[in-house]
Amino acid sequence: MRGTSGASLAAAQERLEPVLRAAGTDAQALGEQLFAVVAALDESGALRRSLADPSRSGEDKARLAAAVLAGGFDERVVDLVSGLARARWSSDADLVDAVERLGLDAVLASAEARGALETVEDELFRLTRALLGQREARQVLSDRTTASERRAALVDALLEGKVDPVTQALARRATTTLRGRRFVPTLAWYGDVAAERRKRLVASVTSGSVMNAEQEQRLGAILERAYGRPVQLNVTVDPTVIGGLRIQVGADVVDSTVLSRLADARRRLAG
Repeated sequence: MRGTSGASLAAAQERLEPVLRAAGTDAQALGEQLFAVVAALDESGALRRSLADPSRSGEDKARLAAAVLAGGFDERVVDLVSGLARARWSSDADLVDAVERLGLDAVLASAEARGALETVEDELFRLTRALLGQREARQVLSDRTTASERRAALVDALLEGKVDPVTQALARRATTTLRGRRFVPTLAWYGDVAAERRKRLVASVTSGSVMNAEQEQRLGAILERAYGRPVQLNVTVDPTVIGGLRIQVGADVVDSTVLSRLADARRRLAG
């Protein structure tokens, strides 16, 4: 996705990341709701065109999105989709693809919160490779004339108890929601997105108290400016930390806790 649509998607992803960090493993539920929005938009050309119509004001489209999703969706999803409706898109198809990509980001973020993103990426890659030699299975899993329930049952038979739940959920989606694609290329795309997500820097943060979303967002912005790359915050609360934060990004350690400063002062006095 390039041009106007690419810029709109990038802006939405930037808004979504703090939400996913705060959601942790619950991000998968947000992703599933975004996938439900994709299904609704795929089924209704009129709604899809209305939300992407460049002749309508952004606020008008945002109100329409909020009204359609009111009651049945998490307010974070409603806010995100409303923001997408405010943005500009080269085509209505790009808007739907953007919602799908954000849903995928959310599901993968839930695996990341469990420390399982690398496992999911590896399993998607291995599954894709394994199916290259299974022509009949590939055909069935991409066959729109085969009931989606049967295709999902085949995925479950292949993967149940053998892979991470996120891997299985994504494989089920890849076969039950083809969206004009084939199963194996969709799995490969999922794996590429997982690999892209793992390239983000991870900052392990230890704080003496719970940080609110605004504080985490501010710290993330500071670290991203410092490193010139997106940074994923993994925050741990340790009551023994008296004030300040301990931050580790790769081999870099920034320790601003009170105890650390006192220890440093003692070393200086002793030296």
